[in-house]
Amino acid sequence: MARRPGTPSAAVAPPIRSHDEEEAREPDPAPVAAALLDAARTLSGALAALEFAPPVAHVYDPLRYAWASYEQYVSRYGATRKRVVLLGMNPGPFGMMQTGVPFGEVAAVRDWMGIRAPIVPPDRQHPKRPIEGFACPRSEVSGRRLWGWAAERFGTAEAFFAEWFVLNYCPLVFLEGSGRNLTPDRLPAAELKAVQEACDRHLAAALSALAPQWAIGVGGFAEKRLRAVLTAGQVARTVRVGQILHPSPASPAANRGWAEAVDTTLAALGVMAKP
Repeated sequence: MARRPGTPSAAVAPPIRSHDEEEAREPDPAPVAAALLDAARTLSGALAALEFAPPVAHVYDPLRYAWASYEQYVSRYGATRKRVVLLGMNPGPFGMMQTGVPFGEVAAVRDWMGIRAPIVPPDRQHPKRPIEGFACPRSEVSGRRLWGWAAERFGTAEAFFAEWFVLNYCPLVFLEGSGRNLTPDRLPAAELKAVQEACDRHLAAALSALAPQWAIGVGGFAEKRLRAVLTAGQVARTVRVGQILHPSPASPAANRGWAEAVDTTLAALGVMAKP
């Protein structure tokens, strides 16, 4: 059975910060950000109790070892209600797995968002997928495309996050023995059900705090989870749901002009005008 590296099998307390992490911590967040951070702590603790059978060999939780970075992201950019929330599936190996920020391509997080915080790697790591934090030399293609689109359309991070926010449905990274990433939708049914129960509660809490008009799934899996949570009545407000193409390079369609496809979809939904 694989558990999250460096944590006990039982549910755990909120992440313990080192002195350096305390120094990097943002000021006390506004109520919206505080609600998001509380929900993330609860989610991390709930997922810590779960076990995963092969082919999962390693489980990483950036909400623990990269908490200082995630806290900066939420405190700085998630302090107010939003018009649009984009929802991804789970971290990529060179994005959120390294930086703690959804779709967290290193250059975008460090240079565009202005976030840099200590990353304390877990004790047990896959030799082919080390946690290098902001020193990671590889670029996450999905994150580069998503945040590159945001920078091109909105200019500054402050302009984008004034009305938009980006979350991931599941914070865990599942790695097979070979080092290959295993997405949550490929987990066995019983394991997926347990993950979804915890992640659905977190998603409902996040949507309640952010109170968006639109919740857009980045890919089909994320859209399905949005609809499931909203259909179940876990969010006491009307939220319109849509889907945009996932920016993964594994998608041939994404490799044929992802940004233009997103512009077309968002314009058709009425979320924003096409440039």
